[in-house]
Amino acid sequence: MEHQTPQEFILEAFADPASVRDVVRGILHTIFFHRFFPPLAPHSREVLDITLPYVEDAELDTMIEKRAAELARELDAERSHHSHPHSQVRTNISSSGVSGGRGNIQVQFFEKKRRKAWYMRAAYGGGDEEVCWECWTVKVTVAEPRTDSERAKVRKAMEQTLLTTVMKIVTFVNSHKDHIPPITTSETNPFPYQINVNRKDAGWAARMGIY
Repeated sequence: MEHQTPQEFILEAFADPASVRDVVRGILHTIFFHRFFPPLAPHSREVLDITLPYVEDAELDTMIEKRAAELARELDAERSHHSHPHSQVRTNISSSGVSGGRGNIQVQFFEKKRRKAWYMRAAYGGGDEEVCWECWTVKVTVAEPRTDSERAKVRKAMEQTLLTTVMKIVTFVNSHKDHIPPITTSETNPFPYQINVNRKDAGWAARMGIY
């Protein structure tokens, strides 16, 4: 099988524990606003006083909400572990003295392709396979300010990072179009998607689109 390497984009997110879900949701909805092909009426939501696009689709919104909550729980658990008095793991400390945790959330878009070889169709049960053509990885850093001064600095950094990330998304989608597959199906959403939290590299099998 021949598979092209998917187009990959890396984004940064920065938030305090109370805002991480809203920030992640806002970034994911911005990505899907540019990559969700069913007809959409324009909607928007405010995140950190920044107006961001919002995709009004129940199934997608439920998936985004679920994954954002999952990431927030994992980051909470990481911070709790690092702050435990008996923990041997050193907590990450920024230059401002604000501690926090790190995680990532990944969005992948797939196209359906017919398996060319008969033995592949027999082995994997069907004539189609889903091949990833684009991948977005959002690296999330959580800061936990302790003082009013730290809270003010973190709030400003959150706003600046979110605005920069949203502008990067717009730049990426406008400058990278040639890799988008042709729409060859009449399905409402021609490109299946996955959203995964803290996904590690699963090796060649994942990259080949087998799993």
